[in-house]
Amino acid sequence: MRILVVGGAGYIGSHVVKELLNTGYDVRVFDNLSTGQEINLFEKAEFIRGDILDVPALEKAMKGIDGVVHLAAKKAVGESMEKPDLYALNNLNGTINVLNAMVKEGVKYFVFSSTAAVYGMPEVEVLDEQTPLNPINFYGFSKKMIEDVLSWYDKLKGIKFVALRYFNAVGYDKEGDVKGLEKNPQNLLPIIMETIFGVREKMTVFGSDYPTKDGTCVRDYIHVSDLASAHELAFKYLLKSNESQVMNLGTGSGHSVKEMIETTQAVTKKKVAYEMGARRSGDPAALMAYSEKAKELLGWQPKHSSLENIIESTYRIYQKYF
Repeated sequence: MRILVVGGAGYIGSHVVKELLNTGYDVRVFDNLSTGQEINLFEKAEFIRGDILDVPALEKAMKGIDGVVHLAAKKAVGESMEKPDLYALNNLNGTINVLNAMVKEGVKYFVFSSTAAVYGMPEVEVLDEQTPLNPINFYGFSKKMIEDVLSWYDKLKGIKFVALRYFNAVGYDKEGDVKGLEKNPQNLLPIIMETIFGVREKMTVFGSDYPTKDGTCVRDYIHVSDLASAHELAFKYLLKSNESQVMNLGTGSGHSVKEMIETTQAVTKKKVAYEMGARRSGDPAALMAYSEKAKELLGWQPKHSSLENIIESTYRIYQKYF
């Protein structure tokens, strides 16, 4: 089976490529390298440099393909509120271009990188796939809209999909094959690492009065290698069942911001300089995933997502740069 990984030079995409190669798939990567990096490319995977807004390039990349993983999207929450036009163009139009290229070339199987941001500010802390969707930023809205579009392309064009709603992706593969650091990171653990290594003088913890165990936000951190394995299992599921699904990917347990900082200090033996700040608008106190659907239908289990492993694997990569 030949898989096209759109956005396969990025942080999550390169881990997905590695998993697909290791499980026997032929892989072609399509990436414009705006955030993805050449250092993340694997020799065994064919690489085509191109943009999802370039329809002829997409159609060319789609030839001879059996399935698509789509990870190419703008994902900075704050930026999405300032530049909704950019996110509409890249996330919405870009995905529709991918789907139309699939239709033209007769490709039937699609695995989509969705997000817990589709839920917004839910009233419950542990979310399943039936939790109401109410995104509070344009990034989450764009992903929700794409899920809706996928349902229509299933009905009208026969494209079968699995949309994977990621919670907080963290860590690096244990072999260290993925070497590129995320550009302009927005997520907690890379910010902690940049603080350790002096890229940032200090970091800010936003909010100390949440109704959590230590007053800081709690999130469900899932190792990127566990995310990657779900993509490979999703193709097996689609081939066997020919049924579309939406699934959460998380561990079901949460760690607070302070816990992340304290565990990082314990693992790395380095001090994390931080200050307490006010709450950020739109930050729920706690978000965790109920992922039994992925476990039941895909046979998926997170195996690498202990907090210590997440931190150690990230620290090893940052040590190579600083």
